[in-house]
Amino acid sequence: MGKILVRIQRTALVTSIHIDYMPAIKGFDHTTEALLDLLRSAKEGKTQLPDFQRPWVWNDEQIRSILASVSLSYPIGVVMMLQTGSTDVRFQAHPIQGVIFSIPKEPERLILDGQQRLTSLFQALVSGKPVKTKDVRGKVIYRWYYIDVAKALDANVDREEAVLSLPEDKVILNFRSEVQADYSKPEKEYENSLFPVAQIFDYSDWMTNYNEFWDFNKEKIKLFNKFNQEIIKPFEQYQVPVILLRKETPRDAVCHVFEKVNTGGVSLTVFELLTATYAVDDFKLRQDWENREKQLKKLPVLGNVHSSDFLQAVTLLATYDRRNLEIDTGCEPHKVPAISCTRKDILNLKLTEYKKWADAVTEGFEKASKLLHTQKIFYAKDLPYQSQLTALAAIFAVLKDSSDTDSVRAKLVRWYWCGVFGELYSSGIESRLAKDLPQVLKWIELNESEPDTIKDAYFYPNRLLRLYTRRSAAYKGLSALLLREQGCDFFTGFEIDTLMHHSEPIDIHHIFPCNWCDKNSIKSEVYNSVVNKTPLSSKTNKIIGGYAPSVYLSSLQKKASLTEERMNELLRSHVIDPDALRADDFEKFFQTRHKMLLERIEIAMGKTLLYDDKSLEDVEPIELDEEL
Repeated sequence: MGKILVRIQRTALVTSIHIDYMPAIKGFDHTTEALLDLLRSAKEGKTQLPDFQRPWVWNDEQIRSILASVSLSYPIGVVMMLQTGSTDVRFQAHPIQGVIFSIPKEPERLILDGQQRLTSLFQALVSGKPVKTKDVRGKVIYRWYYIDVAKALDANVDREEAVLSLPEDKVILNFRSEVQADYSKPEKEYENSLFPVAQIFDYSDWMTNYNEFWDFNKEKIKLFNKFNQEIIKPFEQYQVPVILLRKETPRDAVCHVFEKVNTGGVSLTVFELLTATYAVDDFKLRQDWENREKQLKKLPVLGNVHSSDFLQAVTLLATYDRRNLEIDTGCEPHKVPAISCTRKDILNLKLTEYKKWADAVTEGFEKASKLLHTQKIFYAKDLPYQSQLTALAAIFAVLKDSSDTDSVRAKLVRWYWCGVFGELYSSGIESRLAKDLPQVLKWIELNESEPDTIKDAYFYPNRLLRLYTRRSAAYKGLSALLLREQGCDFFTGFEIDTLMHHSEPIDIHHIFPCNWCDKNSIKSEVYNSVVNKTPLSSKTNKIIGGYAPSVYLSSLQKKASLTEERMNELLRSHVIDPDALRADDFEKFFQTRHKMLLERIEIAMGKTLLYDDKSLEDVEPIELDEEL
């Protein structure tokens, strides 16, 4: 039974996950529970789903498969639940699909893993209604499930073939909509020995009517008795392994456990968990965030701000606030809580803290967008580090209107570029965020020492030779610095950022074309570096083609009616030496531009770099792992 075996393999995988991590969770019980008791518990509302569990419907084939598995007493996996009643872990709950209460009921436990299995079995076996499922194309359908008695008892028939799925009206049509079979009346079930699984836990009436239909035929009675022993009894006796996390289990452990076992559903995020937690206090976090997200994403550079970024900024400020309050009350230094924004800290974010800081963080992101605009970073795709944007938003949330001065802006700009070119937000992000918030604020408000992000930042000059695509934060940063130089298009003369704002296609193009470089034996690891690239319009790039600079410059001047002096101005706006370019002198061009780009980085970082004037011949060939 191939499909069922696959399920068994998946079950083994889930079980191994339990074994891997469960010893770290002290408060749990591992037992078995009768399938019928589990389903009754769900029907009575004692077992429900936490609000972060999303609806997810198994398809028709999967439901047939799990019914076949239970009939054969095959394992269907471990069900994991969380005991309710904790003062720390409180979630809004709702019943599994198909269960309706006239008034809300408080559950005794919540399903963390096993939602799809229990929901499918509940609807098929207990609900008394057709099961809402999907066909192979994903179309929603409603089905009743039956077991063909004769096929189920035939050892040569795959059990899954004995489990039938009938339409809601129990009438099977062919492709011409002609009736092939009609099981809409109970007599047709008896006549064809099709047993409805919806009556498997209460089969006596069906059995009586079945026997009466066949006038108590001994062979039919014998057949059904065998069916009862081999098919119905396994359902009645089926035991499901259950892991119950006790109510003392910490919130972050619940989140971690759920992610480990939830391989087939929607991945749980801290946002989902907080949404369920805040719902207990009648606060709709999802709706609140969706309103803020809509507001923030009107600004293009904030297009990739997600709920996790927002919560991280809020948590930074909440822990910063807690720390300051403890210091103000005279708490001993070693007992003062740390500023932090780890997953655990976000999960412990109180609703009062969220409400206190949410508006300030929203405004902080908007102020960050304005600052980045002055640095020629307009779009989310051009943002060097998304995480540094979070830090900037948190800083602005504290500074508020005091940030609206030229001196404060200049400090923030310097800190920002040190983070970018020092590439300090590429790892250890949470600790960097936690240090930057208080250090930058003290540097600005109290004129204390420079933050570590400025002290630690250094850009190695030869790093430029290893920047190839916009995947690198430093590459994106350098592109923005070129726009700060008011770089103009070689053909139109318009500033590149102006063209970008008017949706002109702009990309980073080679100054010395690849074709020319290959013909002149220039190493690809040299000519593909950012030193030989600059933002230009696609129209200009087509004119450049694969020609030598001396040739395409002449063509550009002629086509655009540009004087040589004006063409030189356009080249200098891209930090390009016109003489070297017109002479097709790649090495002079490269060395000169390399040095001038480093000077721009020095200005942005407020730091002096140590130059290494090595020949291009000394550049070591490398294996490139990025598309050039």
